[in-house]
Amino acid sequence: MKLATALSERADIQRRLAQLQTRLNNNAKVQEGEEPAEDPKALLKELDALLVRLEWLIAKINLTNSATLSGGKTMTELLARRDCLSKRLNMMRSFLDNASAKVDRYSQKEIKILSTVKVSTLQKQVDDVSKELRQLDEQIQSLNWTTELLEN
Repeated sequence: MKLATALSERADIQRRLAQLQTRLNNNAKVQEGEEPAEDPKALLKELDALLVRLEWLIAKINLTNSATLSGGKTMTELLARRDCLSKRLNMMRSFLDNASAKVDRYSQKEIKILSTVKVSTLQKQVDDVSKELRQLDEQIQSLNWTTELLEN
């Protein structure tokens, strides 16, 4: 099984677990003399099976990520870098939006509001981080589709 397939299955199980939570809650109580729409015991059995599979997938994905190398770094390191680049990019974009927002003055007597940074320099940094993130994500996706899941 390819790593990408395992990641897709993990995401599917996580979606199914969220739906199962709702189904369980909807069938937790009924009026006296009524039957639940679904058997809670069957739903709990399905929950157990999904969690067993999810635990196995997470363990194998993590094992594979820590053993897969690209450019001298493990997939785990690449994923950590991607997460931090994404966080940096989001925060820089938010700051840039605030720094570049024009504040209208209605008269010369109003206080003039100025940016604390050079917006063009910051925009160049945002563009560079965005490019690095895009390239790293492409590298990770490529590895996901070419790496076999370690199942031992």
